[in-house]
Amino acid sequence: MVKIVGIGGSLRPGSYSQQALQLAADRASALGATTVILDLRDLNLPFCHGGKDYSDYPDVAHLCATVKAADGLILATPEYHGGISGVIKNALDLMSFDELSGKVAGLISVLGGQSNSNALNDLRVIMRWVHGWVIPEQIAIGQAWQAFDEQGNLQDEKLSERFDQFAKSLVENTEKLKTPAA
Repeated sequence: MVKIVGIGGSLRPGSYSQQALQLAADRASALGATTVILDLRDLNLPFCHGGKDYSDYPDVAHLCATVKAADGLILATPEYHGGISGVIKNALDLMSFDELSGKVAGLISVLGGQSNSNALNDLRVIMRWVHGWVIPEQIAIGQAWQAFDEQGNLQDEKLSERFDQFAKSLVENTEKLKTPAA
């Protein structure tokens, strides 16, 4: 089976992006995938300076090793000012082709206003640039404050069905594109 790592691009307590990420990971797990979520709120990551030496930050090595060992990714970000969060951009910038190339990725954006695809398009460009494979199914959750109940469950059945389709596509395409062990 495949190993999928989720990364959420929000540091806010009670983050809707983190809730959406957890839902997607749970649905992928239900399909047999092994899932791990890297919570950037728990990692001590520096700002990317473009160099390769981050030895003063062991969490950079943990991030890179965890992603490198994965077959696929779930990337979830809030949309801030029409784009991805600086948090997820920085985490992706701390990695390179070694970690990201060949990964199958599913993308999720969460917005306070009307849903659109700006952040999803940003993530799609980044993943294409590092030679990742983005599934066609993507999730944009607009008016996120209305999307979840107090237990973190989705309130809209159609959106819940989209999460099912998203997880199915991510797991199936990751299985198809998984690089065989050498």
